[in-house]
Formats: sequence, structure tokens, C-alpha cells
Amino acid sequence: MTLRNRAVIVGVGESDIGKLPHMTGLGLNAQAAKRAIDDAGLRPSDIDGLLTAYSFTEPYFMLGSVLAEYLGLKPKFCASLVVGGASPAAMLHHAALAVTNGSCEVVLICAGENRATGMTRDETVAALTAVGHPYFEAPYGVSIPSLYAIVARRFMHDYGLTREQLASVAVNTRRHASLHPNAHMRSLITIDDVLNSKPVSAPLNVLDCCLISDAGGAFIVTTPERARDLKAKPAYLLGIGEAHTHEHLISADSLTRFGAVESGKAAYTMAGLGPSDIDVAELYDCFTIAPIIEMEDLGLCERGGAGAFFQEGHAAIGGKLPINTHGGMLSHAHAGAVGGLMSIVEAVRQLRGEATGRQVEGAEVALVHNEGGILSSHCTAILGSQPR
Repeated sequence: MTLRNRAVIVGVGESDIGKLPHMTGLGLNAQAAKRAIDDAGLRPSDIDGLLTAYSFTEPYFMLGSVLAEYLGLKPKFCASLVVGGASPAAMLHHAALAVTNGSCEVVLICAGENRATGMTRDETVAALTAVGHPYFEAPYGVSIPSLYAIVARRFMHDYGLTREQLASVAVNTRRHASLHPNAHMRSLITIDDVLNSKPVSAPLNVLDCCLISDAGGAFIVTTPERARDLKAKPAYLLGIGEAHTHEHLISADSLTRFGAVESGKAAYTMAGLGPSDIDVAELYDCFTIAPIIEMEDLGLCERGGAGAFFQEGHAAIGGKLPINTHGGMLSHAHAGAVGGLMSIVEAVRQLRGEATGRQVEGAEVALVHNEGGILSSHCTAILGSQPR
């Protein structure tokens, strides 16, 4: 079933971001949801679908139902979806299917947590070490950073990626974040700053790793027909694809090629477009190695060429292909599934021409890629300012 031009995003919103001890995870979701609803020109009573992800800081099992209750909604389509960082784009996929098949008409998608102030250091470390295979990885003390470090080491070995090229990813995203008024980290950094920051798991240092923020984000999906009555300019879903290749890194077929190849191929095929048609890309950047791999898997540059692409400034606003124009998870915000969701928010703003101070000139087609786990679950979405 093709979803091309059959679903649109009509409202986007993000909460306040940073360290917000007065806000709960549900409160951050509510703030972002209200801003998205207002942005679309809708009322809460118009929402008949709700999707959310997961939370490490809220003690709820049925998070979708809890969030509906908290927001005062009674949707006929409701769920919490958990594929790690790939959840927001996957929720976009599910919402598009729901409005297309008539299950509901207007779907609110939310994610967010108060991870910066709602978790202790010990709780955060425990969460980072909970992903390894319980029999074959966890006993050796692996963590999320160390597993991504393994991938980075292999990629450096196979393709000659340098430490400075990795660092240039963080520098590029911080430069973009400095242009975003709501970014968590806006102070400019240099390659030397990244290289001299505290080691985490070689070759990754602190500034190679995503933030821990209090943050929430939301967007709204409906049909093009329903969008005609709304004030917001819609962003059209042109193509979308998923690929779920493994859960634990020991089961991955490769340490340098992942499911973005397949999810990207499905999205390009549905959209009837290719990598050369993309004007701006919002790529999942939990660690500096992630967008390097995603660029190459998605065909946005040649194999082995992403490091130089970043280092030579081609990923900057005004460059060949601007990447993570809001600052990504490395500098804008990261709190659970909200990291990838903010990429969707930014893509919509770019397509509307609303990214003041960081607008990509002539942006008509945006690619968003979310990934979850250790490059385990992938979802690629292609959005357009107009139907195609």
C-alpha cells in the first residue's frame, strides 16, 4: 500500500528544553502537544488518535492510555510504540496508515521525558547498560556508548574515517544549534574541544555523545482533505520505510552496513525520488558515528565519504546537503524518543520556510531518519512541501 501524498503533518510543537526540575515527563508532553495543536489550528476535541513511545522517568506501563487521560483525550486509536529511537518515525508510519484506512482522522504523536532532572546518575548508568544481550554481552560490561564505539572502530578500520572527521559531526550540529533559540546547547565548539573532552568509550568522548535533556515534542498527522480546513501549511508524506534487522549487536550482519539501506530504499521507491532529490536531511545522531553510517547507507554520499563530507563543511547550512539543521541530539535535545521526533519537527519547519535564522534556501524535500537500539530498528521518511 502506498502512502504517497495520502497523509500530511499539520502541526508541530516542542516543549521548553534543558534542565527543568519543575516539569514532569507528562508535563513536557502536554506542553509540546498544546503547541502542536495550536500550531495546526485545531482543538483538543479534534484529536481522535494518539500515539506515544515510552518513558524511563514515568512509572506507567500503558503510557498511551495514561497520556490520553492526562491530556483529557478519549481517542479511538491509541497506543504506545517501542522501537527505541526509531519510534517517532515509526509512529508517523502507523499514524499515516490509520488516517488513510479510516481508523481515525487526526492523530497526535508525542514523546518526551524529564531525563536530565528526573533520573539520578546511577539510574542513567543502569539504563545505559541494560541493552546488552543478557548472556553474551552484558556479562562483559558493555554499555550503549561502548557498543557504538565498537561500530565506530570498525568503520574507522574499514574506511579510513579519522577521529577529526568524527569530531566534525559534533561541530557541525553545534553550529546549527547555535542558530536555534530553543536548543539545549548553543555555545560553539571546535574539533579540538571534541577531541579534548572527557573520554567515554574510545574513540568516543563526551562531545561525541548525545545530550541528556528534559524535553518533549509533538506533531499531528491527518489527511490532505482534512488539512484544507486548517491554518498550518501541511508537509506531505511522500515515502516511508522501515527495517528491523536485529536487537543485539552480536546478531548484526555487519558493523558498517545497517537497516537504513532497506528502509531508505523503501522510502525512495514510495516517493519516486532518489538521494539527489533531498534538499535537507535530519539524521539520528545519538553518537557522532551514527549520521556517518546513515548518510552512506541512505546513499546521500559515496561509501566511505561521509567523514570528509562533514569535515569539508558540506553538511552545513548553505552546503551541498545541510544535515541536522536544528542541532540534532548532540546539541538541540535528547530525552528518550523525543530526539528523533525533533528531527520531524525540524523537517516540517524547514519545508514551511519557518526555520528563522537557519532556513535552508529552497527546501522542498526533506529526509528524516530515525534509528533505535544499537542501529537495530530503522525508519526513513521523506517529506515534501507539496504533493508529488
